Parts: sequence; structure tokens; C-alpha cells
Amino acid sequence: MELAAAFPPAERERWRELLKGVLRKSGAATEETPLDAVEGLLTRQSYDGVPIRPLYTADDPVTARPFPTAPREGDETPFGWDVRQRHDDPDPAVTRAAILDDLENGATSVWLTVGTAGIPVTALGEVLKDVYTELAPVVIDAGPQTRQAAEAFLKIAKPDTRGNLGADPLGLAARTGFLVPVPVDLAQRVAAEYPGIRTFTVDGTVYHDAGGSDAQELGAVLAAAVAYLRELTEAGLSVDEAAAQLEFRYAAHAGQFATIAKLRAARRLWTRVATLSGVTDPTARIHAVTSNAMMTRRDPWVNMLRTTLACFAAGVGGADAVTVQPFDVRLGLPDAFSRRIARNDQMLLLEESSLARVVDPAGGSWYVETLTEEIAQAAWAFFTSIEKAGGLAAALESGLIEGALAETWERRRRDVARRKAPLTGLSEFPNLTEELPQRPAAPEPLGGGLPRHTHGQDFEALRDLSDAQDVRPRVFLATLGPVAVHTARATFAANLFQAGGIATETGTVEEFTGGVAVLCSSDKLYAEQAEDAARELRARGARKVWLAGKGSYAGVDAHVFAGCNAIDVLEETLRDLGVTA
Repeated sequence: MELAAAFPPAERERWRELLKGVLRKSGAATEETPLDAVEGLLTRQSYDGVPIRPLYTADDPVTARPFPTAPREGDETPFGWDVRQRHDDPDPAVTRAAILDDLENGATSVWLTVGTAGIPVTALGEVLKDVYTELAPVVIDAGPQTRQAAEAFLKIAKPDTRGNLGADPLGLAARTGFLVPVPVDLAQRVAAEYPGIRTFTVDGTVYHDAGGSDAQELGAVLAAAVAYLRELTEAGLSVDEAAAQLEFRYAAHAGQFATIAKLRAARRLWTRVATLSGVTDPTARIHAVTSNAMMTRRDPWVNMLRTTLACFAAGVGGADAVTVQPFDVRLGLPDAFSRRIARNDQMLLLEESSLARVVDPAGGSWYVETLTEEIAQAAWAFFTSIEKAGGLAAALESGLIEGALAETWERRRRDVARRKAPLTGLSEFPNLTEELPQRPAAPEPLGGGLPRHTHGQDFEALRDLSDAQDVRPRVFLATLGPVAVHTARATFAANLFQAGGIATETGTVEEFTGGVAVLCSSDKLYAEQAEDAARELRARGARKVWLAGKGSYAGVDAHVFAGCNAIDVLEETLRDLGVTA
């Protein structure tokens, strides 16, 4: 049975005609706009320069390719993915109890921060005392103390212990600015004595946190992996033994399709490198971590929605292990409730939504296949630019990596400031009366290398500044005309100013008593009343008169409108109200 048999075949040209009609009504197109240019009006560019088009069909040049992974005999997680919970509380007793609670309630492996940013190296044995490491893999993250932590872990390891020692000298250099030698001897020992343990975690989250794009993260990770592969094989390991020592870690963000395509592209890229290097099994083992950069301190409950999207995308993209960060991770050390929610996020997707019952569920989607290919091409280009610069270590030292990531970050930062990349609960729909959960302070993360950014940092800084005042700064929304006329723009203006922690008061021009005012009404009433209203507001002590909308009117100083730079508006308004850092 053909479900669409009763309908005429859909043609792209007919779709373009209909689309042009819609765009003409909105003013985005005219009668003279050529049909072949219509799609371009709705095409946007990703931060990698990849065009995101409004329509993908079977006529697109990229076709589905076999997904380079599938359940195999001996896989750690032949069905589903490894639910990996992170622990970084420096109190060994607290961490030990939290690990057991996680493992008893759905987690299948442990990610443990050790050293200056987590538990002491000497407490490793105590913390893992009751963990069956042959059943629940343990992944170590010890930064500059990787060797000490690895030695401590191997002392308690059994021949069938599974896990990862977390060595990543190049990632550590990116994070701290200091390059340490690749622990080749450690990899040789692990390869010979512990078949279930890997030595290296090639971590891409450091580049993501520094503002990098998906392709830049992939390219930098690939460069690090190639560097490790070279050193290990030069030290005497076979190429298969060397490749088996690597695990990859990537950030999964709330850009659902971009994350899916990124993880699929990661497999494709490593398959290419490994195959050319002669690796027998070129399958990459991928650990996806929900993005720290996308998390907010304000209205942290919304983080649950962001991490759910990211976790879903990681699962669809084929991650072997997934870590969902607790919603309160930006506030301090997560509590038992937030860890439970993070676990259950994955449990729902695995057990109730059956997300892992299909290998590569996005495979064959014209959009996803095209996006995967284009991200892979962009990542390969970034990787080759690093190789031409002498490798990742040289590219970090020369500033090539930091410069490329900074350029991408500034573009994203502008999009966030203009609310083209909205953050619910922060840049959109803020709640000035919220009471944030209280959490113990978390250990300071390692620093000194690439910067660590969060998407909402500029809005959060303004909220902090406003909250620190004895009296909350306030602007007056001076409405013109009936409620039905001014409500839309008054609501828009209130939302914008509250995103910077500035309270709003709504009333008529006659009710204004001084400060900063914002005229809110329709274009028609502005033409009739804006200049008189601005003059009256000046007479009543207005330091500045804004207008919600566009148009030039005597007495109006500036405008707020969809797409304006909200950060600039908020900083200027706080200065006008006498609030400075």
C-alpha cells in the first residue's frame, strides 16, 4: 500500500512557489525574487560555515552510508549505552556513598575526578572499595596527577577490571597551558596486563568550553588522537594495540541535529584515520557529556530540558557512554536529587523510549546524512590545518587553536546578546523573584590554558550586578493607547530588561516619576503621540527615553527591538541608572 497514492507527486518547484507566497506576505521576498533564490532566504549558516537549508530531499548529493558500529560479541554495552555518572566531591565518604547509590539505581559506570579538583589520590582505594570494577568500569580524571592516580588505581585493579586511566596530555595542555610527556610506559603496561582498561581519554570538551564549534572540537580531538597514535607506535606498540588505548569524549549540546551529526561524523573521521593507519578494528569508542557551556545558574531547572535534548541526541548519534550533568552543576556540588534526575533522564530514554534498540536511528535521513558529511568535511579541514602547523601541541603553543576558537566564540556571543540564540529562563522569560537552590561550593576547575565560557555568562554577570544593589534598578514602561495596542511591545520590553535583572513598572506617561522610560505602543500611535509623550517624559525627569520598536521621533534617544543587542541595551541602562560594577 502506498500511503501517498491519493495525492499528486510533490515537486520542489511547486514548494518554492508556495514558500515564496508566504515570504512575500512577511516582506522577506518580492514578486521579483527568483524561485531558485527563495530557499536561500531561509538558509542559515552554522558556526562551521555549514549551510542549514529549509529542505532536504533524495535529490541531495549525499546518500546514506553504513554506520561504522553495531553490537558485537564482547561489547561492553551490546544494547544501549553505558550510563556514566560523574563524581567530583572531594569528601571520600560522600563520594563513596554517592557512587554506590548511583550504581544501585541505574548507573553502569563511574567517572571519578581525582586530585586537586576532586578526591585525594590516596583516597582512591577507599572510595572504590565496594565497586566491582569488572562489572562497573571506572574512568579516572586526574589532570596533572594522572600518573599518580593511575598507579593508585592499578594497585587495586584486577586482571578483568574495566575502565580508563584518563591520560590526555594534550587536553591538559589546552586546559592548563602546561604540556607533560605522553605516558607511553603506562600504556605499554596497560596493554600487556589489563585488557579491559584504556589509558587515554581524548577529551574534546575543553575546546567546546572554550567556545569552539562542533567541527573545531572534532578536528582538535582527531589531531590529539593522531599524535598519541604516533607516539605509541613509535614506542613499540602495534597500531592495533595503540588504537585500543584510546577513548574519545565529546560535548553533547541541545542543538539536537548538530549533536547527532557531530557524533556520527566523529566515527567517520576516526574510521578514516584508523583505516589508513592499518588498524584492524577502526571503531571509535565515544563518551558523550552534556555540555557545560549551555548550562545556566539562573532558573537551573531549565537545564533539565537542555540535558534531555543533549542526551537524546547523544543516544541517537551513537555514543557508547553518556554522562548527563545534573541540573544544578553550575551552582556547586550536585545533591542526591539532581544526580537521580540525571540518571533517570537516561533510564527513561533507554528503558521506556527504547532509544537504543535501533543502531543509527537517524541513518538515511537526508538532512542528517548531509549535515554529518558537511561537519566531517569542516572538521577534516580544521584537523589538516593543525597538522600543517606542526600538530596539536605546536598549534596550542602558537595560539592557532585559541584564535580560531575565540573567533567562533565571539560570533556565538553576539547571537546570544541579540537573543538569536535564546536561553530560556535567562535571556528569555527571566524570573527576578526566583530562589536558587543552595549547594556546597565545588572545587575550582583547572585553568591557565584556553578560556572556559558559558553561553549565558554576559546575562548572568548583569543579573549578578543588579542583584547586588541595595534597591533593584528599575525602568518605567510608558504605554500609549489601549491595552490591546501596547501589550505586545510592553511584554517584549519587560522581558528584555528583566534579562539584565532590571525590574519594570508599567503605567501611563502621567504616572512616570523619573529615571529611564520606555515608550510602548503601535507604530500608528507612535506616529501620532511619540514625540509629545517623549517631551512629557523629559519634563517629568526622564534621563533617557527608549522606544520599543523602530522609527525616528524627536525626543527618543534609542530603540529596543527584536534582534537588537540586548547586552548593550542593558549595560547602557544600568549606567544611566547609576549602577556600575
